[in-house]
Amino acid sequence: MARRAPRRSQNGRSQRRVRDLDNEGIIPVLARAVREVENAAQRGPVSGSGRTKFQVVALLVREERARLKADTESTESQRAEQLKRLDGIATILAKTGTRDTSLLQLLAEDAEIGADARALRREMMERAGLEVPDEPAPARRSGPDGLEGTEHRRVTPASVVSRRLSNPFLKPDFTGVPLQARPRRLAGWELLGPLFRSFEYGGASACMPLPEPDSLRAPGTATLMKHQAQVIEAAASGHRTFLLADEPGLGKTAQALLAAQAADAYPLLVVVPNVVKTNWAREAERWTPGHPVTVVHGDGDDINGFADIVVVNYEILDRHVGWLGELGFQGMVVDEAHFIKNKTSQRSQHVLHLSEKIRARGGRPLLMALTGTPLINDIEDFRAIWQFLGWIDDVAPLGPLAECLDELGLNPADGPQFYGAARTCVVNQGIVRRRKVDVAADIPARRVADLPVELDDALGRSIKAAEADLAKRMVSRYHTALETRISGRTVEGIDHELVRRVAGWELEDSSGSADGENVFSMVRRIGQAKAGLAADYAAQLARNVGKVVFFAKHVDVMDTAERLFHERGIQYSSIRGDQTPGVRQKNIDAFVEDPDVEIAVCSLMAAGVGLNLQVASNLVLAELSWTDAEQTQAIDRIHRIGQDEPVTAWRVIAAHTIDTRIAELIDSKAGLAAVALDGSDEEVGSSGDVQLEALVSLLTSALEAEEKAQVGRRRKRSVIAR
Repeated sequence: MARRAPRRSQNGRSQRRVRDLDNEGIIPVLARAVREVENAAQRGPVSGSGRTKFQVVALLVREERARLKADTESTESQRAEQLKRLDGIATILAKTGTRDTSLLQLLAEDAEIGADARALRREMMERAGLEVPDEPAPARRSGPDGLEGTEHRRVTPASVVSRRLSNPFLKPDFTGVPLQARPRRLAGWELLGPLFRSFEYGGASACMPLPEPDSLRAPGTATLMKHQAQVIEAAASGHRTFLLADEPGLGKTAQALLAAQAADAYPLLVVVPNVVKTNWAREAERWTPGHPVTVVHGDGDDINGFADIVVVNYEILDRHVGWLGELGFQGMVVDEAHFIKNKTSQRSQHVLHLSEKIRARGGRPLLMALTGTPLINDIEDFRAIWQFLGWIDDVAPLGPLAECLDELGLNPADGPQFYGAARTCVVNQGIVRRRKVDVAADIPARRVADLPVELDDALGRSIKAAEADLAKRMVSRYHTALETRISGRTVEGIDHELVRRVAGWELEDSSGSADGENVFSMVRRIGQAKAGLAADYAAQLARNVGKVVFFAKHVDVMDTAERLFHERGIQYSSIRGDQTPGVRQKNIDAFVEDPDVEIAVCSLMAAGVGLNLQVASNLVLAELSWTDAEQTQAIDRIHRIGQDEPVTAWRVIAAHTIDTRIAELIDSKAGLAAVALDGSDEEVGSSGDVQLEALVSLLTSALEAEEKAQVGRRRKRSVIAR
């Protein structure tokens, strides 16, 4: 790391600049940055900018440590002090990495350092007053795909080259329906907003008409359920775009693979989360054994370029998007399609680019988006999925959807009549949504049973004290706002509108700062405090009812549980986000197949999707999520086709803390899918709603207690006066 040359005195000797080591140089810059990343990790998976910051801090810590060790001008005590401070930053990096284990891959020696990381590194060095060494600009490519990336990042496996050479004439197919048709009668109307809003009004269950299947037979001895066979029959009959949004556990993987076979949509591209890549290959071999499957790992050196089914994960799509776009796929399946809801993310852009390339060749490609939770926080989560399917572009409906809207004879000014008809037009493009209660009556019932626990140790007491301090801080803020506001109506008693505003300010401050106690840090500490109690209950369950799945959000909670199981001689499998696909599958197989492995310890983020663990019928939720969707995804790992026993999810809740409020709020708010897809009229809530409402509840309770105490004091003074 280059530094500015030290100033020299007139006699030529080096003259050290006296500086405040706590506030100058690179270390304070790194300390501030690492705290920002740590705070982001407390709220959930770290975003793209946070990941870049994490990587750059680690890189600069490594460089500064090497510089300090080679420094001959500083005293031994100065070097020791600076190295100690670097160790503190490295410790925070390590703790943050355990909260979001996907960050750890950024620390590898061969980890890619992108343009954003290089720019941030330069910015942080300049902020610290360091000279930034010149570095050659990386070769950039912006080919016909319109996606920019470093030249060495894109790869083309040798076997893919061989496939191209064996069939160099990949002709376009002009038999398909042109998707670029725009609505004629409705030209000039903004239609995407009304289309999204049409799902906010609810209505009947959102499922396109499906044909009756001719057969329920599947390869080998397997038998399909009727709802699965209906989708396959629809594909065989010519339907080519599906948003398959069946509730988790209804066998979407099998439906997609057999629909591709029925449509002869080969070669087929399947884009999935890394954690389910191996499982998709297994399912393909099971359901469509006549079609070779290959899985892309790393640079794809060992793939079979002639396979019918190519499985690739989102995380490495950037380096393979070039050759994937040119291979001539006739079908594309995107699993856990809600992963692409953020259209600004790189993975979303790559998925949409590949879909566009496949559709541009013409023909009638099969496009399937699979997700049991298509809507997480907003109706507009539909946008990227609809665009992947070719129903819309950035500004308007396309193709058959545009034609359907034209034929309605209505426009958005017609209000509810238009919304209902427009919703039907969208649904008939290929939305398929079935609930377990409706189509899988043979799947046993499930229930969520709350297990209150008392946090009566030192950690529990400190959590309750911190919660009281948080409430006190908000009460003070409320009174200050009440005394200083110059507009707005005055109300008797508690001003609930102001309460919500104060809670919103607190939430905003909590999201942007790692200092002090806030709702995120408290929930995390509650999870740590519950860890041993939740693990103890899981151990008791395993001894009494058989196999148990244990879910936690944070690595340290998983570590605590695994230590307890080890001490008690209980065999367990660990399923985490930082495992290789091979290790992960080995641990899954051990839990499913080995009768001696009693507990699966699972990361909520890494194992909440794509796992079939119905060998167990009991599940322990050691930590609460911010949304009902995350909780449901975890439960559906065991409540799915193949389960033959009633399922119980034991939710461990810290009594007399904010944990209880959060559990009540999650239960009171249905998922968006219930309103938009299932015909429910229940209240919609998002993770942000739950966080805000938890603070509103905490502040309201504190104000009510304050008001009650004031009434008591007034009564006491009145009695004394008499």
